[in-house]
Amino acid sequence: MVSIPRFSALSPEWNAALVGAIASLPISAVVNWFPNSEATVGAGMMIFGAVTAGAVAAVRSVDSDVAGLYAGFLGGVLELVIFAVTTGTTVAWPLSRVAFFAFAGGVVVCLASMFGLGCGRIGGWLMRTVGSRWNPTASTS
Repeated sequence: MVSIPRFSALSPEWNAALVGAIASLPISAVVNWFPNSEATVGAGMMIFGAVTAGAVAAVRSVDSDVAGLYAGFLGGVLELVIFAVTTGTTVAWPLSRVAFFAFAGGVVVCLASMFGLGCGRIGGWLMRTVGSRWNPTASTS
């Protein structure tokens, strides 16, 4: 008899990344109100979302680097989708432009993920440092 594979829920790292990405939306909106600010939702996810994801992951004893990487990935993909919907529908798309967009989109997603990894590491470090000050018996490793 063949058993049906069961789908598991998201990993704890993805859960932390989604929490960070969703929590970064109001922060990005507030930052965009500052004078001369050109903040975007995807950039907010890469910075604020990855820091928040790293902090959430550190509290849950999950790898904060990976959670930040995933949050940066989400931010990069969201920026590409926003670009494709807003600018992509107003220009002609010859084959050379499609190839360039595919290559540049891959580079953007990779760089956004690496930026998210660094911000997630900062968020995890910040939470472990602050948490150890609140609870002197907490582990700092």
